[in-house]
Amino acid sequence: MSIAGDPLAFPHLTRTDLPGHPTTVAGYARLVREIAADRDRWAPLVRYDALTRWYARLETGPGYEVWLLSWLPGQSSGFHDHGESAGVMTVVQGELVERSLTRAGEGTRTLRPGGQRVFSDGYLHEMLNGSLEPAVSIHLYTPGLTAMTQYGTAGEQPASAALPEQTGAPAPAPAPEV
Repeated sequence: MSIAGDPLAFPHLTRTDLPGHPTTVAGYARLVREIAADRDRWAPLVRYDALTRWYARLETGPGYEVWLLSWLPGQSSGFHDHGESAGVMTVVQGELVERSLTRAGEGTRTLRPGGQRVFSDGYLHEMLNGSLEPAVSIHLYTPGLTAMTQYGTAGEQPASAALPEQTGAPAPAPAPEV
């Protein structure tokens, strides 16, 4: 492994205030709550893109990574799973609607600031900003997200009948000069 430059020049990637890296669902949920509560840490990084959801990696650790995502009204993830990654997410601004598909059928829930959503590997869902205001969310994936399977949109064909399309994990969006 080779590191270019000084990793300490990126304090958001090298947290030293934790007693140790999390290894349990409870530990991952605690980390997401801590990051969500530290608005000064993530708020300056938020950007919006009119064409697609915007995202930036906030933190990595052994066996996990944390992403910040922003959503303009109407933006959606489409139906997808997270490959072999499980995770924890929370909304920190605005609200998102989650549509999920399980063997029991389709479910819908609205996610607002303060709540957390834990999901297992292979969980099939869609996230959508159905409101008139922008939204921001924080997502932790374990292991780190390396692939997502995208499924057809509900308008085209049922996600359960769609052929999967493999895509890579989101790359960090370049942060504009501040």
